[in-house]
Amino acid sequence: VQLQASGGGLVQAGGSLRLSCVDSTRTFSNFVMGWFRQAPEKEREFVAVIGGSGSTTDYSDSVKDRFTVSRDNAKNTVYLQMNTLKPEDTALYYCASRRSVVISRRASGFDYWGQGTQVTVSS
Repeated sequence: VQLQASGGGLVQAGGSLRLSCVDSTRTFSNFVMGWFRQAPEKEREFVAVIGGSGSTTDYSDSVKDRFTVSRDNAKNTVYLQMNTLKPEDTALYYCASRRSVVISRRASGFDYWGQGTQVTVSS
């Protein structure tokens, strides 16, 4: 399994970005997909997660109502639409996959990780 995240960049506060993560696995719909982020000198934190069918999602309180996670199983891709970005959203964003039908917020519960894409929000 290889995960390739993209879509990061520099944006002003209040702006939007959409991250994408392509998964090489042939059984993409069998995997729960998550997004995590890590800011400098901080621990990696949960952002959002989506179940295999796309019908189940969960978000951290800090991004709820601003970020939306979605997936296109035909394209083996998971997305993170980020709106109303804040400087505190600045971090390296990772996608991860979990071979399970149960969503999770725990990073330790994910089996595969992408390389990360940098999101920088200026004030």
